[in-house]
Amino acid sequence: MSKNIIKANLSSLDAQIISGEEDFVHYMMKSKLSAEEFESLNRKVKFIGVTDEFKNVMKTFKVPEGETPAGFKKEFIFEKEGVLRINLARDISYDKNGELRPTKVLFSADSANPYEVEPIAPLIANLTCNPGIIYDLFINNPKANINGLYKNRDEVMSEIARILGPGCDISVELNNPFETDFNKILDEAAKFKEMLSEYRVVIKVPHTGAVTKDNYKQLLEGDQKLNVRQDQVKTEGALHGHSLALKLQEQGYRVNFTLMFEPFQTQLALQAKPYFINSFVRHRLIQSEEIKKMIACYDATHDKRHLETLRNYFIACDYYTQEDKLMALENVYALGQGIIKYRHFEDAEGQDGLDSMRHNLRLLKNCNLKDTRLIVCSMEGPFNYPDIDKLMCEPEFIDMHHKLVITAEPNYLARFTSTNQVISYQRRFMNAAKGQK
Repeated sequence: MSKNIIKANLSSLDAQIISGEEDFVHYMMKSKLSAEEFESLNRKVKFIGVTDEFKNVMKTFKVPEGETPAGFKKEFIFEKEGVLRINLARDISYDKNGELRPTKVLFSADSANPYEVEPIAPLIANLTCNPGIIYDLFINNPKANINGLYKNRDEVMSEIARILGPGCDISVELNNPFETDFNKILDEAAKFKEMLSEYRVVIKVPHTGAVTKDNYKQLLEGDQKLNVRQDQVKTEGALHGHSLALKLQEQGYRVNFTLMFEPFQTQLALQAKPYFINSFVRHRLIQSEEIKKMIACYDATHDKRHLETLRNYFIACDYYTQEDKLMALENVYALGQGIIKYRHFEDAEGQDGLDSMRHNLRLLKNCNLKDTRLIVCSMEGPFNYPDIDKLMCEPEFIDMHHKLVITAEPNYLARFTSTNQVISYQRRFMNAAKGQK
């Protein structure tokens, strides 16, 4: 008989269950074995048990009898004297009972609103939120936080954890990444772990750049502008996020390394061993369009007012500071041209604003971090998501689907389930069935 048509599960093995572990092993006895797994284990396994990790997972998540929770893959650990132990390893590529999700590309939601998370919950493998999403868009937004039901971050995150279930990672950001007492950061992370479980919690750590523990309060006062340019960094300050990511990783936390806008950020970010890296696409694309427009206007007219407008735009977008309001216009022009060239905004690599995504997928293909995924985030408009969808069909990236997580506000993703013809056909179908039973 061909090995390719062998159908087997753990109960097909002539083995005894280790005493005292029956309540755990029975969850897995109907777990399918591939032909290769069956042939390698058959007549070698005398006893079947589970790992301590398996027990902890099952105690952490309450799932129906006979099921294992989503977000975990089964592993077989073969020990001496014919003992086979079953382990559950965290992997959001998997649905319940160790079944792979429908696609290798995973979806995520940018939200802290339980009312909009609930409809999309069965479809996502991650949720990301930051203080802006939690406080500005939900808790302090009376239109979203209906009747002010949720009073603080902990209430919101606990409810979202309940809605999402075990198979969805939850990326949460520290309120103050510039806190100098690392023990306080650990306390905040530990609270997240308690609410979300050790298996779901991912700590978002931001790039800090020119913002440091000594100057971040400038962003909270007056005009909320920093007094140094984005490229005027101090080594320690610019690498603060990297150091924090490594320290949290050493404490057993997975890290979502965020605020990644330019491709040149990625290689150093990977040195911090992140679980997620990011490509922010929306604001970068919008800024590229504006910069290109002003450069083109100047090239066509040589009217310096276009460069003056560009200089003001650079101040507004934090390329320059208020101290640069008299920056030489030739420098302004050179910066604008340099940005457009680096972002490939005039060729196929970056006309869709996705050159950073392409770059990051190439780096992930060749890095040594097998579990690290790329989150493509911050989308808007009618073309961002469709362009990403098309990019993943490009031959170069077909084998990178398992490395990609697409995240956006739930309503943004929802809009791409609809077309004009959905309405047209529903009109026809509903009228055809009207009155019929």
